[in-house]
Amino acid sequence: MKTRLLLTLLAFTSSIFTLSAKVKVAKDIDYGSDKGKISNQLNVYYSAGPEKMKDVLIFIHGGSWSSGKKETYWWLGRNFARKGLVTVVINYGLAPDQQYGQMAADCANAVKWVSDHIADYGGNPERIFLMGHSAGGHLAELINADPQYLKNAGFKGKISGVILNDAFGLDMNEYLSKAVHDDNYHNFLRTFTSNPEVWTKASPLNYKENIHNPHLILCGEKTYPAIWDQSNLLCNQLTKRQVFFELHLISKKKHVGMISQMIFGSNPLYKTILTFIAGH
Repeated sequence: MKTRLLLTLLAFTSSIFTLSAKVKVAKDIDYGSDKGKISNQLNVYYSAGPEKMKDVLIFIHGGSWSSGKKETYWWLGRNFARKGLVTVVINYGLAPDQQYGQMAADCANAVKWVSDHIADYGGNPERIFLMGHSAGGHLAELINADPQYLKNAGFKGKISGVILNDAFGLDMNEYLSKAVHDDNYHNFLRTFTSNPEVWTKASPLNYKENIHNPHLILCGEKTYPAIWDQSNLLCNQLTKRQVFFELHLISKKKHVGMISQMIFGSNPLYKTILTFIAGH
């Protein structure tokens, strides 16, 4: 609740900087087969005018796999679109109605829709990047690393790169095996069940051999220890496999602040992300 209120208040105060932006928005587009299903809809933010095909960023929101919606992140879509990307912000099914596998399938179906249709909005379907914050980072890396999801969605392209913003749950087995059995723990079980075998299957780090694309990994200095530890584990695996990555420790930032800071288009994370995308 506090996270949602903070994002809403900061978004309101920054709105004066985006009203003049020459950005178009296509809202509530169905990417799934069930028309009008809110959890299977996305918004596209893109610049007006006939320009060359732009790089594409798909953003997957966080919220502990049980909350969050695309409308909250309109400012992220607008900010990136103003800076030259075609940006897609998606919904996906949430717990308790869905578990992690269906969530990942939703995200993969959104990628397939983007691949098929993003050229209509000036985006380059051969230049698709995934970005996720918190639980959204887990889902972004899961569909990137475990090939079943994009394959089942019919996606035959490639993901050009992955941006993890304080990603949570890269190794759910490791986390849930050691976590205190508090409210968060029991909330996570709605997504991952109480079966350790499921936790293993849900952990992107267990598919590290399938990760070949460049990564930008962002972590808050004051974030949860599990996020920092597992991000470092991912970096170690990428190093061993000679996969390009950048790891940035963002000074003084806590977990929510890692995404809420991007409400302001002048935030330096935009330059970091745009430089990474342009270089790959």
